[in-house]
Amino acid sequence: MKITKYGHSCLHVVDGSASVLIDPGTFSAGFEVLTNLTAVLVTHQHPDHLDRDRLPAVLAANPDAGVYADEGSARLLAEAGVEATAVHAGGRLDVGTAVEVVGRDHAVIHADIPVIPNVGYLIGGRLLHPGDSLAVPEQDVEILAVPASAPWMAVKEAVEFYRAVDPAIAFPIHEKLMANPAMVYSLLSRLGPADARWIDLDDGHTEEL
Repeated sequence: MKITKYGHSCLHVVDGSASVLIDPGTFSAGFEVLTNLTAVLVTHQHPDHLDRDRLPAVLAANPDAGVYADEGSARLLAEAGVEATAVHAGGRLDVGTAVEVVGRDHAVIHADIPVIPNVGYLIGGRLLHPGDSLAVPEQDVEILAVPASAPWMAVKEAVEFYRAVDPAIAFPIHEKLMANPAMVYSLLSRLGPADARWIDLDDGHTEEL
């Protein structure tokens, strides 16, 4: 499995015959040039995970790519003329590799802000992208994309999520709100599961796992 990060929560995953783009959002860059995609996966509707202005051009360059999203994002995409299949926890997709859909809700930002749908994706039975959720999945996870910073979390919650999932390998996502990501990455590396490998996956860098 080859994983390339395009900033914040946007990943490109190549696994077998699959070429999957996850959460192409407004804080991410470089994904616009990708071709031969088999699928685009969206965890939720927030602009930093779903750039509705740039996505149509990506899909035009990848006409065979199916779009799969939580129900809230699927509705917004339909309004923009983009056909997307709404997915829910327990769903299974074949996009050239197996994808399991997990989770249901975005993390609580504040009691006054309605909770929106958020799904995570377990790709190839190995890599979990949770979107903006710290819900621990029932499935075993080998590789975890860990949200590192957000208005809805503290670093202690990222550490506890990392420990609870207990993957063999982990790397950060959702970092663009931080002025100094290295400080948080250091804490996650030091405080995570003792037997886990932490990778500081930078923008544009590809890791083969």
